Amino acid sequence: MRPRGSFLLTTMAAARCSLVLLLISCCNGAPLLADTLYQTNPQGKQVIVHRDAIVVKQDSSFIIYKHFELKERRVVKVRLSRGAQNYTVKLSSPEERQQIVAKWKRFAFTGTLTDLAGKTIRLFAIYLDFYPPGGRGSLLESVPPRTMFPVLIEGAGADELDFSKIARIEFGGDVLTLTLTDGQVKQARFLMPTNQPAEARFLGITDDYDPASEDVFNFSIALPQVKEVRFE
Repeated sequence: MRPRGSFLLTTMAAARCSLVLLLISCCNGAPLLADTLYQTNPQGKQVIVHRDAIVVKQDSSFIIYKHFELKERRVVKVRLSRGAQNYTVKLSSPEERQQIVAKWKRFAFTGTLTDLAGKTIRLFAIYLDFYPPGGRGSLLESVPPRTMFPVLIEGAGADELDFSKIARIEFGGDVLTLTLTDGQVKQARFLMPTNQPAEARFLGITDDYDPASEDVFNFSIALPQVKEVRFE
C-alpha cells in the first residue's frame, strides 16, 4: 500500500503539472505581452532571463520587477542586481501590462472576502503575510508570506492547509469554521507561525490594481477584521 504522504505529494505534483500545462497552453494560444528581461552571454547573444514580467523600477545598478510565481500561485517582486551581468529590458505598453495582470488573476487564488462591517470585496492573488501588531512598521521578513492557512484543528492538531483545499473560512472570534473542498467541516484556531508579536493579514489584488505599482497587492486586511472568506 502506498503511504498516505506519498499519495498526497503525488497528487499535488500532478495538480501543479496540470497548471503548468494550462499556462503553457494559454501562452501558446494568446502570447503574454509584458516586459521581457534579457542577459547578454559571453558569446554576445541575448538570452531571456524572464518573460511575462512587469518592471516597476530600474537604474544602472538594479532592476525591480513583478512576476507570477507558479508554485504558490501568487505575484512576487524580485530585485535583480545589474552588476556586470549585462541585463537589458524590453518594456511593454500599458495595455499589454493590463493583459498580463488579467492572466495573473486567472491563475492565482481568488476569493470573496466579507469584513465585520458586512462589506464584500472580490480579491485575486490572495495570500497571507505578517506584520508587527497593529500594522505598525514593515512586514516581518523572518516570516515568509504564504498561500497556506496555518491552524490548530480541534481533535486533529496543527496543520497548514493549502488555499486550494479550502472552500470557506468563517471567523467567530478565536474559533474558525473551515469548510473544505471535499465537504468536511472543521472547527479550528488560527496558528501564528512565529513566536514574535505579529499581525496576520490577507492581501490581494482588486479590479482597481495598477500594473505599474511597486506593490504586489492593493488591498490589505487584518484577520480580526474578517468575517468570512469564500475561495473560488
